[in-house]
Amino acid sequence: MSTTTKTPTTPQTRTPSQATRLLGDRRLPVLVTAALFLAMYIGGLSRYVNYGFGDSQVFLNLFIDNSYLLVAAVGATFVILSGGIDLSVGSVIGFTTMLTAWLVQDVGLPLLAVIPISLGVGAFGGFLMGYVIHNFEIQPFIVTLAGLFLFRGLCLVISKESIAINDSSVSSLAETRVTLGLGDLSIGALVALAVLAAAFYLLHYTRFGRRIYAIGGNEQSALLMGLPLGGTKIAVYTLSGFCSSLAGLLFMLYIQSGDPLHAVGMELDAIAAVVIGGTLLTGGSGYVLGTLFGVLVLGLIKSIIQFEGTLSSWWTKIATGVLLGVFILIQRVMTTRKPT
Repeated sequence: MSTTTKTPTTPQTRTPSQATRLLGDRRLPVLVTAALFLAMYIGGLSRYVNYGFGDSQVFLNLFIDNSYLLVAAVGATFVILSGGIDLSVGSVIGFTTMLTAWLVQDVGLPLLAVIPISLGVGAFGGFLMGYVIHNFEIQPFIVTLAGLFLFRGLCLVISKESIAINDSSVSSLAETRVTLGLGDLSIGALVALAVLAAAFYLLHYTRFGRRIYAIGGNEQSALLMGLPLGGTKIAVYTLSGFCSSLAGLLFMLYIQSGDPLHAVGMELDAIAAVVIGGTLLTGGSGYVLGTLFGVLVLGLIKSIIQFEGTLSSWWTKIATGVLLGVFILIQRVMTTRKPT
């Protein structure tokens, strides 16, 4: 009598479909944003071909007109990647314009002496917020909201009225253009591109960048791995404060004045650019190049509205809201349909 032995069968792993793998690709939101920008630009070329939309300088103006937003959004990218949020960005930008205008115009300090002061104040403000968030375990939303009111109030302490800057060094720096093969770029645009390159290097080629992704992906796991959680969080908010104050300096050069109402709500524009660029609001996934495309998309919306001539500027907010909702849905689909 022969007995047959049954070999145990191992459960077969289900191979994810191509669509599931595509939805799980972290590069998908960035590619979608880049494709959206390309489609919008081609649409603008076809519609406004007789109005100079195809001029290379029009394209370069996207960097000139949005240089301060790009710098602010880069700082916000670091914070959001770490799983946090910074609502003080717009107020720090406004305070920097007021502080710079007051020191240059009323106190009489040279611009070269004022720049490190303004950058130091912004970075120190970010450091304090990061310190409070980590050491007192308070939600970033609450701490940075307090920072928003603090810096906006400090604007009014300096002056309740706008301060025009008549300094020759400021006007000379603001009007300086660097000629490229396709057109001209302002000093602010070059600084913004330099900040973007530095941020790309920090996030993808340094331990600091890998720590940010690890903390944003799973803070508890990062803590168990022995990563310096507190130091990284504080550094991230310090960097965001520095970028916000630098964005304030670029905004000051762009308008050559300081005003307590400058950059109201710009923190929302920066966050929108980051999210449209493909960075997850929950942290741990995203690319700073996506933030660049997010800023360019928002800038291109403004340019198209200007070329159209018949639309209100409020359509910029409407379009931004629609895009933001679409990309949040894309993020939701990606996070719920990752391949196993």
